[in-house]
Amino acid sequence: MTNKLFYICLMALILAGCTSREKSQPNVIFLLADDHRWDALGCMGNQIIQTPNIDRIANEGIIFENSYVTTSICAVSRASILAGQYASRTGIHDFATPFSAGALAKTYPAILKDAGYYTGFIGKYGVGSQPPDTLFDYWEAMCGQPRYEHFDEDSNMTHYTRIVAGNIREFLGMTPGNQPFCLSVSFKAPHVQDGDPRQFIYDPAYKDLYVGDSIPPPLTAGDEYFEAFPEAFRINNEARRRWELRFSDPEKYEESVRGYYRLITGIDDVVGEILHELGELGMAENTIIIYTGDNGFYLGEHGMAGKWYGHEESIRVPLIIYDPRPDNANRGVRKAEIALNIDIAPTLLSLCGMKIPQEMQGRDLMTLFDKKPVGWRKDFLYEHLFNPPPEVVYIPRSEGVVSANYKYLKYIDFDPLFEECYDLRRDPYETENLVSDPDSQALLDSLKNRYSELKQTYQ
Repeated sequence: MTNKLFYICLMALILAGCTSREKSQPNVIFLLADDHRWDALGCMGNQIIQTPNIDRIANEGIIFENSYVTTSICAVSRASILAGQYASRTGIHDFATPFSAGALAKTYPAILKDAGYYTGFIGKYGVGSQPPDTLFDYWEAMCGQPRYEHFDEDSNMTHYTRIVAGNIREFLGMTPGNQPFCLSVSFKAPHVQDGDPRQFIYDPAYKDLYVGDSIPPPLTAGDEYFEAFPEAFRINNEARRRWELRFSDPEKYEESVRGYYRLITGIDDVVGEILHELGELGMAENTIIIYTGDNGFYLGEHGMAGKWYGHEESIRVPLIIYDPRPDNANRGVRKAEIALNIDIAPTLLSLCGMKIPQEMQGRDLMTLFDKKPVGWRKDFLYEHLFNPPPEVVYIPRSEGVVSANYKYLKYIDFDPLFEECYDLRRDPYETENLVSDPDSQALLDSLKNRYSELKQTYQ
């Protein structure tokens, strides 16, 4: 081989290597908090909570200011996130039903694994009772509800958030250098510890945090707001029973919210550790981080605790996409369009250069940045069809339609029918039910028609 030919071949190899690096697939870390409502972050305007690391990725990434779940309950929402589908499409409406083998193969982790990604799952998997551990190269997760406190033989306690942090470090340290990775992390925090009278069991390291902060009750905390619901809704309602445990007097309310905030700050510290570890490993510029919650959370609003129903506190969640790649121009952006939990899977696949399966009902959020984006949704169907025996736990089923300006909710098992209708423009706290207002009948009819259209489309 002549020197000239040698140098031509050498330059071709160098250029090919550069092209390969430029087109290399990104790593993805998907972070899912449990019961994290949209406004419990500094970047969403909360002046009390301390979340500097999540605020950082939000301020350097994309914040979706109007992000919602299509069903507000842990297992069902998690299934929708994995599959990019409504619960009516997944068929998962409870805690026991798993994905079928065929459906699991069309979730975002399975698609990425088939495409050559190194996959991991850490924390609360939460869908059904059959762990899909063989789907992942790294599995440190469980199907049920983890407990917060883990004791060793010397009675030393490690908080579950710290265990998750350790698993994340282990995963990042063992990822192959020749494969992109996708790590899904599902925190237990800030979910309560069901069955424990302490409820919000935070790491003792945070016990002094927020002690000096006065936390005012929400506008709709008064008994009159719960009493405004019909008797059939109120009697034995699980949301009221949990309110009694957490928010029924001012001192209990403030301590519960402090515990909720402490658990979220614990997550925030893990986000900071992830950013540091990525930098140490040389992965920082090619790892996308997505952060969201599986549903919202009543902090006493409407006299309730928990989630389930279609009010803003229950269905609205944070959603942040942080893409640090050098060629990404979408930094420090806030988007007002409606984003849904079913959008996460198609968006994640799109960011990784994957084709989005036709079965996915969500949409790629990145198309919002197209020069000529196709018309985006103005509303969405809300459904909550979890139906346990009422003598075990009473959570009335509901459906409806939610838009930026209006909301219609229907409690489908009630006779006589119970409905809610709100004009969110002038009543953002949902205090004035317009169902019986004669001047709002045209609006009510329009929302009912739209609800029927969406049901036919998505169910």
